[in-house]
Amino acid sequence: MKSHDAIVVGGGLVGSAVAFGLAEKGLHVAVLDEGDVAFRASRGNFGLVWVQSKGDGMQAYAEWTGRSADLWPGFADTLSGELGVDIGYRKPGGLHLCLSEKELEDRKALLHRMHNQAGEGGYDCRVLDRAEVADMVPGIGEAVVGATYGPHDGHANPLYLLRALHNGLSLRGADYRPNARVERIARDGSAYAVHTATERLVAPKVVLAAGLGSRRLGPDIGLDVPVAPLKGQILVTERCPQRFAMPTAFVRQTEEGSYLLGDSHEDVGFDVTSSVDVIGQIAARAVRSFPFLNDVRVVRGWGALRIMTPDGFPVYDESETHPGAYSVSCHSGVTLAAAHALGLAPAIADDRFRETFAAFTARRFDVSQA
Repeated sequence: MKSHDAIVVGGGLVGSAVAFGLAEKGLHVAVLDEGDVAFRASRGNFGLVWVQSKGDGMQAYAEWTGRSADLWPGFADTLSGELGVDIGYRKPGGLHLCLSEKELEDRKALLHRMHNQAGEGGYDCRVLDRAEVADMVPGIGEAVVGATYGPHDGHANPLYLLRALHNGLSLRGADYRPNARVERIARDGSAYAVHTATERLVAPKVVLAAGLGSRRLGPDIGLDVPVAPLKGQILVTERCPQRFAMPTAFVRQTEEGSYLLGDSHEDVGFDVTSSVDVIGQIAARAVRSFPFLNDVRVVRGWGALRIMTPDGFPVYDESETHPGAYSVSCHSGVTLAAAHALGLAPAIADDRFRETFAAFTARRFDVSQA
């Protein structure tokens, strides 16, 4: 048995970012990572750091996303410097291209709602006409009628981000355990014992950040983690000369030159297989947006599972019955990585989590509380 200040269950982007922040605060942290046998949303991520449409209906989430975008530049510098590899974070702004007047009207309505929700001066995304879009990104198709533009949007390489977080954990003395599926969690005096198939670790704080696996473990420590899978598929092309730096919601060019094409939203349970019909839809939208992509070869594709809550917003909770037990669940592991490391983790370390993140509790789904 080994003792730690905190145990983080989950070694993907969310768990690693939280553990990074806890270690940065000086806590001795253990990270229990199930490994690549898990559904591993982190490895299927599109890589957007996206602000413009986050928080429609929940201002606390919109502000939290904006805070993360503000923290990202310094966070990326730290991670890239420590790793010695550029994690590919860029903040040129982002576009959501619209391919019909109906789609553009829907986006206008969304921006109007978010502007009203934020109050005067609190939301600065805007609608662009076709000519303005053409000035920003070359090669748009005739189908593009306009776009919405978010000045705080950007993108990063999610695989380098995950590698950099694990590197940062190592530099800060964290105890990273790969291939460590957590079987159960139980009280151990005033602390918690976390059991894997081969060992038992104890700490006064435990953080569930195991993605879809958190739902199974939550009841052990008095937490309801209402998450479910939502599949997305992505295509990646051969590497091409750099053409545009600004990501769009459905097409972005990586630092290495490949184009990522996405995405889909498929409620099909735990199925991660690729499907020809959805791949075809993704490719068709990409080519309508940027016709030059018709001459670029797709080299691979994959499906991955988002971690979705009932309303799509994060669930952050501290257990009422098990003090020191937390859950952190969301589908925005890249966008929120900086906030998780530099905002959420310090609140756990300093025992001010509940009052800081009250808006994100899963109790908002409890009808009896309404």
